Amino acid sequence: MKVFISADIEGVTGCTTWDETEKDKSSYQVYAKQMTREVEAACVGANEAGAEEIIIKDAHDSGRNIDHSVLPLNTKLVRSWAGGLYSMVQELDSTFSALIYIGYHSAAGTDANPLSHTMNTMLDKIIINGRVASEFLIHSYIAAYHNVPVVFLSGDKGLCKEAEAVVPGIKTVAVKEGRGNSTINIHPELAVDLIKEGVKEALTGDLSRYKLQLPEEFNVSIRYKNHKDAYGKSHYPGVEIIDEHTICFNSKDYIEVLRLFNYVV
Repeated sequence: MKVFISADIEGVTGCTTWDETEKDKSSYQVYAKQMTREVEAACVGANEAGAEEIIIKDAHDSGRNIDHSVLPLNTKLVRSWAGGLYSMVQELDSTFSALIYIGYHSAAGTDANPLSHTMNTMLDKIIINGRVASEFLIHSYIAAYHNVPVVFLSGDKGLCKEAEAVVPGIKTVAVKEGRGNSTINIHPELAVDLIKEGVKEALTGDLSRYKLQLPEEFNVSIRYKNHKDAYGKSHYPGVEIIDEHTICFNSKDYIEVLRLFNYVV
């Protein structure tokens, strides 16, 4: 069994403010360590379920947050950014048995996490086929494109609810809950324990029950916080400007949607 893990930091337990996510700030190290520990727990759970190879994408900011030295020997870590279309699931393809998300967070335009955003902080929201799009949704459609089951997610409570609606039966662990500009967090050790057991359970049995169906077509709207960004991005081929802050794009090919994101998000 070959497993892919995509890891972020804004959805790990305890992480609440932007300075705790930034490599040059003193408070960052605590949450980078917890990010590593939650990824390690997922790896241990995957190995107990029979994983032979685990590829991890460090998918936060610089892509240089996870301490590989504490992870199992059958892991490979993708650090920094290649600049390709697959972004937070770089290297994912049809050879993988399962996709796992660790430390993920709610989407821009939602209030379930003080750090809610989608890909960057200049966006008000992305909507795909009428659904507010999180980084989880965007990258899960890549998994669907390659017929890879999406089996597990840990992060904030709001995103866990979204994941359960998008992929019925997916195993989730909510390690935190947003309340205004605050978070309510479970204990770091409990988070590690629940993630390990959750991943092990998710990878046991028939993984096809976690497969997501890729939509046949995509209607995408992107609303920017600043009107100048909408104007500038509206010049991408096939894009229409809807109002002072919003552009839209339609395609039947999800790769073209990813290409759009690569240039306008």
